[in-house]
Amino acid sequence: MKETLNIETERVDDIPLLLAHMQRMNLAELLDKHIPTHGNRKGLSLGNVMMVWLSHILSEANHRMNHVQEWAERRIEVVRGCGIKTFEARDMTDDRLADVLRALSSDIHWVAFEQELMGNLVRVCDLQKECIRVDTTTSVAMLK
Repeated sequence: MKETLNIETERVDDIPLLLAHMQRMNLAELLDKHIPTHGNRKGLSLGNVMMVWLSHILSEANHRMNHVQEWAERRIEVVRGCGIKTFEARDMTDDRLADVLRALSSDIHWVAFEQELMGNLVRVCDLQKECIRVDTTTSVAMLK
């Protein structure tokens, strides 16, 4: 007897690149650390939901919430393959995304998150001041 072979195709696009960059930034861990969430919520953490949603926004150039769950259903294996092993499309429902927005709207939590994120991303170098060169602009201003 022959077995039926089911082939499912998922578009990869730029999702692995976007998620890998956000993972290098420790975005999910920092969001989970600085923005408290309700303890009864099941599924992905706020940080992982935000990373997947942000990859949707950047990949699709679409910030509307009502398209995210449908998009996620077509990319479950891609997201899981990028290290978010417990990802399910139900993690990207409209109400879940609205909860994320509500949590991100707290200025107190956002400032603490942003400070730590920028502290990890921005490098300050102590450059020696022996010589300073200033290059002139290539355009010329005409004065009348």
